[in-house]
Amino acid sequence: MDINPRILSLRNERGVKGQLRKIGVSREGEKILSQKTHLYLIKLEGISSQAANLLKQEMLSVSGDVAVKKEVVAFTTSKSDVLLIGTQAQYKRIFPRLRCQPFNLSILSHKIEEALKNFKRENFILSFKNSSLDLTKKVAIMGILNLTPDSFYDGGKYTQEKKALRRVEEMISQGADIIDVGGESTRPGAKRVAPGEEIRRVIRVIEKIKEVFQVPVSIDTYKTQVAKEAIEAGADMVNDISGLRFDEKLPGVIAKCKVPLVVMHIKGTPGDMQDNPHYDSLMGEIISYLAQSIRRAEQAGVDREKLIIDPGIGFGKTTEHNLEIINRLSELKSLGRPILIGISRKSFIGNVLNLPLEERLEGSLAAVSLAVSQGARIIRTHDVKETRRAVDLIGAIINSE
Repeated sequence: MDINPRILSLRNERGVKGQLRKIGVSREGEKILSQKTHLYLIKLEGISSQAANLLKQEMLSVSGDVAVKKEVVAFTTSKSDVLLIGTQAQYKRIFPRLRCQPFNLSILSHKIEEALKNFKRENFILSFKNSSLDLTKKVAIMGILNLTPDSFYDGGKYTQEKKALRRVEEMISQGADIIDVGGESTRPGAKRVAPGEEIRRVIRVIEKIKEVFQVPVSIDTYKTQVAKEAIEAGADMVNDISGLRFDEKLPGVIAKCKVPLVVMHIKGTPGDMQDNPHYDSLMGEIISYLAQSIRRAEQAGVDREKLIIDPGIGFGKTTEHNLEIINRLSELKSLGRPILIGISRKSFIGNVLNLPLEERLEGSLAAVSLAVSQGARIIRTHDVKETRRAVDLIGAIINSE
């Protein structure tokens, strides 16, 4: 027999276990071997030199490794970023030892263990008042309904109630799982709308949607008053672009009403977010921001299982930032919450492809497909039909392992 070695491309532990099963490995062998097949690269920022040296010693003792600043070994620097390089089995062996070490390594070991557990999690069920969405294998589509005169793509199209309801019907028929209703534009440079005006735009439409259709409705707002009245009108969840930064009372309303909440990363406000945004550590800062949003929500009594995270494509990011976020989106899985992403027809696509709004569909679908392969579980889009088809195909490919 002509034997042709090949290097396997397996994206997760599930795929590894599938291969081991095909070979006929025992159940115990499958459990042991699956923990040795993937290297996990874990980034730590601003660790003390003493802690970094101890981490390196412990990882080397189990045949793993650690990358540190070259000055760490000579203790000529006080701090260093650290890159841990190891398998799940190797990390599992060092955790008990780190918990006996000084320099906050005990606390850090728990955080690393939690990040690994979160990263591997695949089962998410989003529970609403009268229904639920299983995001474990099916990616949800959130159809955008802008009830604003000035949104960047479809501003003014659906401000009349009949047109809005027809659009909802169309999106549901095309495969939308959630309808995201917004009464204030958050495009770059947009000015804030008074709560009363925002309420006037959205409440009646939300009531009608809930009367006519059986579909979860999200209210796209960061204002407590708007969120409260929208939920009373039938809204099933809240989509907050500020990650709980613009209105400190909002977490309390979410906790009381027990609805899901999307917390998004934004740098600045819609009015100034695109004024030369800068990051020292793009993904590190986004994850830190969202982790703090999760803590704020939990401290107010929000159930962690009702939280969704969004990196905020286009919200205080350059074209290069947006491309990097999509390319490294899976890093957000370290937070253990389902990832929502809004890519639809945004300016970075036009900048890369040199295309106007009307011609950005293909670019949107390409970016969405990559985002789903990186772990996105909810896609917010203007183009429901096309996105549903692209997402279902990429899902079938991913789940074919």
